[in-house]
Amino acid sequence: MEMRRREFITLLGGVAVSGELPVRAQPRHIPRVGIVWIASQTVVGPFHDAFREGLRELGYVEGQTIFIEARFAQGKLELLPGIAEELVRAKVDVLVAPATAIVQSLKQVTTAIPIVMANVADPVGFGFVESLQHPGANITGFSNLMVEQVGKNIELFREALPDLSRLAVLVDPAAPDATLVLREARASARVLGFSLHPVEARQPEDFDSAVRQASDQNCDGLLVSTVEGLFFVNRARIIEAAAKHRMPAVFAAPPFGLAEAGALLSYGANTPDMLRRSARYVDRIIRGAKPAELPVQQPIKFELGVNLKTAKALGLTIPRRQLFTRSAHQGMADQICSR
Repeated sequence: MEMRRREFITLLGGVAVSGELPVRAQPRHIPRVGIVWIASQTVVGPFHDAFREGLRELGYVEGQTIFIEARFAQGKLELLPGIAEELVRAKVDVLVAPATAIVQSLKQVTTAIPIVMANVADPVGFGFVESLQHPGANITGFSNLMVEQVGKNIELFREALPDLSRLAVLVDPAAPDATLVLREARASARVLGFSLHPVEARQPEDFDSAVRQASDQNCDGLLVSTVEGLFFVNRARIIEAAAKHRMPAVFAAPPFGLAEAGALLSYGANTPDMLRRSARYVDRIIRGAKPAELPVQQPIKFELGVNLKTAKALGLTIPRRQLFTRSAHQGMADQICSR
C-alpha cells in the first residue's frame, strides 16, 4: 500500500512537471517602419504611395507583415525635431527620411535606429555618412544628386534662353542645402559667362517680392534651387509669381506636378523611383543588414519637363529638338506639357 502511494505521488509529480514543460510560441515580431514627410499627406501622397508600393513588391502586407508609422510636418520644419523624438520613443525598427532636413532631425536623436535616406542631397557634405561606398554608421540610403544637378539645370536653361546673361536663384536660407546650391550655381555661371543674383524667400509671403526683385534686377530667368520643404509645398505659388512678373523659371527638380502647373523647365531625379528603391534597403535592414555595410545609392532615372504653353506666353521658342535629343542621349524621360 505504501509502495502504491509513493508511485501515485510520483506519478502526480510527473504530471505536474510535464504540464509545465510546453513553452508557448512567442508572438512573431512585425517590423515597424517610421517615415517622416515635411509636407502634408495630400502633397506627398504619390511619393508615399511609391514607397508603400516598393514594400508590396517585396511581399509585405501593411498591417499584417509590416507596420508603417507615417508622420507629416505639414510644411513646418520646426515640427521635425518633435516628430523625430516621437518615433524614436516608439522604438520603430527602421526610419525613412525623404529629405535632408529630416535626416538632420533624426540624426540628432538616435545613433542606434537605422536611418534610410530616400531623397537627400550631398550626404557626405552634410556629414550623414563617411563616404558613399562606406557609410560608416546607422545611416545609408539614396542621394538625389540635387546639388550636382544644379549645373545641368543651368545648362538646360542656357539652351532654352541663349541670351541668358543674368540669372536669379531663389533660395531659402533655412534650407540645409542652400549654401551648396549657390556654390554650384556660381561655378556654372563662371563657366558659362553670366552673372548670378540670389533672391531669398523664408516664407510663402516672400515669393512675390523675391521674383519682383529678380525682375527689378533685370534678370533673364529664375532658378528655383530646391523643392524641399517650403518650396515644394508652395511650388504653385512660385510658378504663379513667375508668371505674374513674366520671369522664365526652371526648377532643379523632377517635373512631377511642375510642368502641369506651368513651370517652364524642370529637371531632376525621378523621386518616386528612389522611394520605391529605398524600400529594398528597408527590407535588407529588417533582415539583418547593417546600414554601415550598405553603400549609398544614386538615381538611375531622370526626368526633363517643358511647358510649351508657358514658353509661348513668355514669347520664347524652346529648341525642342536640341533639348530632347540631348535628353535621350543622357537617359532622361521627357515630359512635354502644352496646357
